[in-house]
Amino acid sequence: MRKIRIIEHISLDGVIQAPGGPNEDRDGDFEHGGWIVPHSDPAVGEAVVAAHGKAFDLLLGRRTYDIWSGYWPKAESSPMADSLNAATKYVATHRPDSLGWGPVEDLGADMIAGVRGVKSKDGPDLIVWGSSTLTPVLLEQGLVDEVLLVVYPVLLGRGKRFFSDSADPRELALVSTKAASSGALMNTYRPVGSLRTGSFAEPPA
Repeated sequence: MRKIRIIEHISLDGVIQAPGGPNEDRDGDFEHGGWIVPHSDPAVGEAVVAAHGKAFDLLLGRRTYDIWSGYWPKAESSPMADSLNAATKYVATHRPDSLGWGPVEDLGADMIAGVRGVKSKDGPDLIVWGSSTLTPVLLEQGLVDEVLLVVYPVLLGRGKRFFSDSADPRELALVSTKAASSGALMNTYRPVGSLRTGSFAEPPA
């Protein structure tokens, strides 16, 4: 069975929208695109490359797929660009006939069933980037094996977030953490289950 790993660039207040450039995603009149660029750091790039592994496929929401399909096929050849272009892209979409950046497959009308089917097959691990509507569902369904959050020292106030307000509360275990000289933190987590709560006013069991 393949593993699913989520990788996100994220602000301190949980925003993941348009990290790479001003026009990457202006939904909701978002004006802060490119907010990771001033904090670029070789250590972050190395961590991201390592998290992808030697071989991988992509699991993407339609918006992220469209953004990437306008960039990566035209990008200068590099190990990352070549790997992304060669990877099979599994896409959650209602418009499968318009998927032009291949190799590509749509996940079908039942997205979760489609993801379960892809995950159960032999093949390289599946990497999820962006896809703010897809990632919460994957976590809620217990389909995610690992989460790498590259946390940047910025507050954006608004924008698409890693979790929506309707996401189920849950708990993740910190597997590793590393700080880049730019101030970015690279935190790797493993989902462990539902949120636990307690009270300091009550004696421990």
